[in-house]
Amino acid sequence: MNEDKLREMLQALQDGKTDVDAIVENLRSWPYEDLGFARVDHHRALRRGFPEVIFGEGKSADQITKIMEAMLSQGTNVLVTRVDAAKAKDVQKKINTAVYDDISRTMTVRQHEVSEKGRGLVLILAAGTSDIPVAEEAAVTAEMIGSRVERLFDVGVAGLHRLLDHFHQMREASVLVVVAGMEGALPSVVGGMVEKPIVAVPTSVGYGASFKGLAALMAMLNSCAPGIAVVNIDNGFGAGYLAALIDQG
Repeated sequence: MNEDKLREMLQALQDGKTDVDAIVENLRSWPYEDLGFARVDHHRALRRGFPEVIFGEGKSADQITKIMEAMLSQGTNVLVTRVDAAKAKDVQKKINTAVYDDISRTMTVRQHEVSEKGRGLVLILAAGTSDIPVAEEAAVTAEMIGSRVERLFDVGVAGLHRLLDHFHQMREASVLVVVAGMEGALPSVVGGMVEKPIVAVPTSVGYGASFKGLAALMAMLNSCAPGIAVVNIDNGFGAGYLAALIDQG
């Protein structure tokens, strides 16, 4: 349930197109709906401006489907993260409007158009091609929340000229999401070039001493460049959500 849906219901009541009993029935599942294995927060969009997001990893296809159906019944758009291809295929057998993106491993259902609410541009940078899945999760998330997103991939510090070629594009962004594995140096470099806030995302990409992203995480947390916020390892969703809030704040 979002604010537009609530206003639509109340307007119908005022216009005599529905009655109080019908409104009560529609509101019966508020503020959450208990499915037994999950309590779906239907008030999230009213409180936060965007519906609850389903974390698909660890959930069965049947559980994801039932949560999505509960949310869709309230007229909201739906975003599911961390879904593998086999699980997504099973969900799509029941919800054929669900769109699966195998790069970001996200599923989306858009029951209504997403209006752009941001003040500018969310620019997503990925240091290497191997970082793109996490970067795409951030991009899809920010787009679903209503920010304008552009992507800039494979611009890591091993070939700094690739990044410098896009200096003006970085300066035009209202907020930047910088995704990097290995030694995690890219956010510090970008932080020294722009005056806009940066959301840094360490990834688990790298050889043994990268410790599955811990080296990149520590490097980003210890950056000498001001204005950098760091999310958890591989947390593209959290980065995209935060960037959209900054862009729309």
